[in-house]
Amino acid sequence: MRYNKDMKLYNTLTKQKEEFTTVKPGVVQMYSCGPTVYYTAHIGNLRAYVCGDILKKTLRYNGYQIEDVMNITDVGHLVGDGDTGEDKVETTARKMGVHPLEIAKKYTDIFMQDIQRLNITPAKHIIPATHCINEMINLVRTLEAKGCTYRTSDGIYFDASTFPTYFNLSKGNLEGNIGGARVALGEKRNANDFALWKFVGPNTIQKWDSPWGVGCPGWHIECSAISMKYLPVPFDIHTGGVDHIPIHHTNEIAQTETATGKKMCNFWFHNEFMKIDGGKMSKSLGNVYSLQDIIDKGYNPMHLRLLFLQTTYRTVLNFTFQALDAARENYRNIIGALRRHRTAINQTDKKVLADLHQAFTDAINNDLNTPVALAVLHQALKQPESPDIYDLITKDFDRVLDLSLVTATNAEEPATTIPAEITALAEQRLTAKKNRDWSTADKLRAEIIAAGYQINDTPDGYTLSKN
Repeated sequence: MRYNKDMKLYNTLTKQKEEFTTVKPGVVQMYSCGPTVYYTAHIGNLRAYVCGDILKKTLRYNGYQIEDVMNITDVGHLVGDGDTGEDKVETTARKMGVHPLEIAKKYTDIFMQDIQRLNITPAKHIIPATHCINEMINLVRTLEAKGCTYRTSDGIYFDASTFPTYFNLSKGNLEGNIGGARVALGEKRNANDFALWKFVGPNTIQKWDSPWGVGCPGWHIECSAISMKYLPVPFDIHTGGVDHIPIHHTNEIAQTETATGKKMCNFWFHNEFMKIDGGKMSKSLGNVYSLQDIIDKGYNPMHLRLLFLQTTYRTVLNFTFQALDAARENYRNIIGALRRHRTAINQTDKKVLADLHQAFTDAINNDLNTPVALAVLHQALKQPESPDIYDLITKDFDRVLDLSLVTATNAEEPATTIPAEITALAEQRLTAKKNRDWSTADKLRAEIIAAGYQINDTPDGYTLSKN
């Protein structure tokens, strides 16, 4: 398949939508920041991976091959954002009385199960940080040789002032961050300086020998070392959440570009935050939900995936259970309509199919506009019933949306006995429609829905189903 050059993506680095191009024609080389495996990822975390998955599936839809890498942070991510506190994985391990790698394996396994249940295609290379310690040490040595590091009592730090374009991604500045100017820095020269290697005490379990002493890598160095090992410099796309922009991704750029003298990557792809009931997720509020929590409440993972796709990846998503209920109903309606199209005998005009395909392609190629893509899907479902529409949606659109539409449509539909009084209301409504008494028809439809049933009009009359 020939790859499509008409795709546009928003680039955080340039703050604008750009025509997507690759270093190697027809091949996308991508790096994604993976989870820190000290807890079960919540649904806000998982949204980032669904957004990245839609990106990859859109690229494949356009004919590109994907060479992608994702790290697993099993060491080096400290409790404090300012390179302070204990390692997050080690903290959890200590509380549970087990080795940190047991904690890392437990939560890595849960994460891999969650992305499978959400139809997220895993990266080709999934690399735990502990597998690349030598690469990290060698990268720190390279940075040291270039004169951009310094030693403190607790580690080796990168001097951000040695990298003139440090704020290109975040659009910040160093003003007020120099030592002695309004901020308490301890031994750090600048507030933006960050740890490359941290010295640790005898009670720390995960530690390694290095040219500077026994310790462990800083959080940021792992992504630079892993991406440089598996991808060329520059590579095409780096993905992650917007919370990574001001510190983690900015530091990755500083390390990689200082070490190589080359641009790290060409496109930076960031998804927005997710709120819960209009506010932040908080354990104290009891609103931090895992995917298993959602399943235990009776929802299908595809209901959550559909909810995510109803908002563009660059828009803050407000999660509520009312919204998830609506997504579930939307999903049921899509499946019900697909069943009717699948068993129909009519054909759809080829131009109508081509126009729908083009509208869908235009939507996803315009910075992954999934709400518009879903609107095109619903437009297709409203066409006269035809297996051509079923094929278009399940074999074409769902290559990107990946909502398990074939599986759900082919699943045995639960047998439902429609009460006689509901059928009677539906018959009265049909008579009212034939008499063009739209007011009565609308009133009867509202009564049917209020009773817990769904009515859908068809060319031959109607269908009834239990909500």
